[in-house]
Amino acid sequence: MAIKDTLLYVAKAVTFGLIMAAVFLFVTPLLTNNSSDLFFQKRGDNGFELSFSKAVRRAAPAVVNIYSLSVNRNQPLNSGSLQGLGSGVIMSKEGYILTNYHVIKQADEIVVALQDGRKFTSEVVGSDPVTDLAVLKVEVKVEGNTLPIVPVNLGAPAQVGDVVLAIGNPYNLGQTITQGIISATGRNGLSSGYLDFLQTDAAINAGNSGGALIDTSGQLIGINTAAFQVGGEGGGHGINFAIPIKLAHSIMGKLIKDGRVIRGALGITGEPVGPVIAQILNLPDLAGVVITAVDPNGPAAKAQLQPRDVITKFEGELVPGVEMLMDRIAESTPNQQVTMTIIRKGKVYDVPVTIGENVAEDAE
Repeated sequence: MAIKDTLLYVAKAVTFGLIMAAVFLFVTPLLTNNSSDLFFQKRGDNGFELSFSKAVRRAAPAVVNIYSLSVNRNQPLNSGSLQGLGSGVIMSKEGYILTNYHVIKQADEIVVALQDGRKFTSEVVGSDPVTDLAVLKVEVKVEGNTLPIVPVNLGAPAQVGDVVLAIGNPYNLGQTITQGIISATGRNGLSSGYLDFLQTDAAINAGNSGGALIDTSGQLIGINTAAFQVGGEGGGHGINFAIPIKLAHSIMGKLIKDGRVIRGALGITGEPVGPVIAQILNLPDLAGVVITAVDPNGPAAKAQLQPRDVITKFEGELVPGVEMLMDRIAESTPNQQVTMTIIRKGKVYDVPVTIGENVAEDAE
C-alpha cells in the first residue's frame, strides 16, 4: 500500500513538472520577443515613445538660426560683425517668422539661416516687448523655392506632465534638441508676467530663445523664451519658460496687421478680494477686484470709478481675480465702451467705461 502511494505521488510530481516545462517553453519565446513591450507600451493616445526622431524631423527644418549684423558707427566705414543671437520659427509660406523681441531688439541687420543651408536677410514686421515676441519676414525670390513650415497645435493646450522638445541654436553651436516635460501651465492672456507662460525643464539656454517647443508629434506648442535666473546668475536650474502658441499666434496676427500690439487700458490698480477686504467692505463673497488706486487722467477716473469700488463683472462676465480682469481690459479695443458691474458701499451699479490705450507698457 505504501509503495502504491509513493508511485502515485511520484507520477503526480512528474506530470506537474512536465506541464510546467511545457508552459515555460511556450512562454519563453514570447518573453524574449516582446520584453520591451512589457516595460514600454507602443505609442498610443497617451503612450510612451522610445524615440522622438519623427517629431524632430517634422518640426526642425522650420526652426531657423538668427544672426545679427550690428554696425559700429564709431568705426571707419561703419564696420560691423555677424553674431549669433538666437532662434526663430517659420510660421507661414509667406515667410513670417516668430522669435523673441530680446533676440532682435539691438540688431541693425538680421540674417536668417535655415537648416538646409539657405540664408536670407529679413525685415522686422513688428515687435511686442510685453510678451517678448517679434515677427520677421523673409522674401523667397526664386520661384518654386519654398520654405518649411512648422506644424502648429492650436486646439489642445499643453498639460502638466506632457513630454516636450525644445529646438534651438544654443550658444551658437548649431541646431540642438533638448527634452523635458511641462512642469506648469499658465493663462493665455495679453497682460504681462510669467503667469502666461509654460514652464518646462527642457533646457533653454542662450541662443535657444525664439526657438520651438514642440510636442511628441512634432507640433508647435510654444516659443522658447527664457530661463529662470537667480540673483542675475545664468542657469535655470530646470526652470525654463515658453510662450504658449495660442498667445504667440494671436500676437503674431496683431503684429502682422498693425506692426505692434494695441492694448486697452483702464487706469486702475487693484487687488483680489480676500477675507479681510470682504469683511471691511461688507461684501457677500470673495470674488472680484477691489480698486486700490485710480489714474486721475485715465478712463476709470472719467467713468467716476473710485478706490474701494469692487469690480465684480466685466461685460457681464464674472471677475474671479486680477489676472482675468487685466486680460479682458488688455484685449479690449481703445475707444470701445464696456459695462463694468461694481459694488460701492453695499450697492450694485453697472458703469459704462470707454477703454483707453495702454502706451506705457510698450516703452522699454
